[in-house]
Amino acid sequence: MPSNENLKDSTFQNVDLSGSRFDDINMSETIFRNVSLKECKIENANLTNLRIEDALLDGMTIEGVLVSDMLCAFRAAKRD
Repeated sequence: MPSNENLKDSTFQNVDLSGSRFDDINMSETIFRNVSLKECKIENANLTNLRIEDALLDGMTIEGVLVSDMLCAFRAAKRD
């Protein structure tokens, strides 16, 4: 297993990394486009300023709460 590799500014296109494990990884300022993160788990992560746009969020949870429910509550509060 490779470790201490510097792949900064690399481009990965049409790559299958399913089943992979990433530990102690810096992915700051990375763009994910047309990716499947289905059934993934993110633990102990710094998500400061993370943006998720135009995404299918069915079943996605944060701290056990469905994101779709959070968005509904947010939109309802915004209308009031």
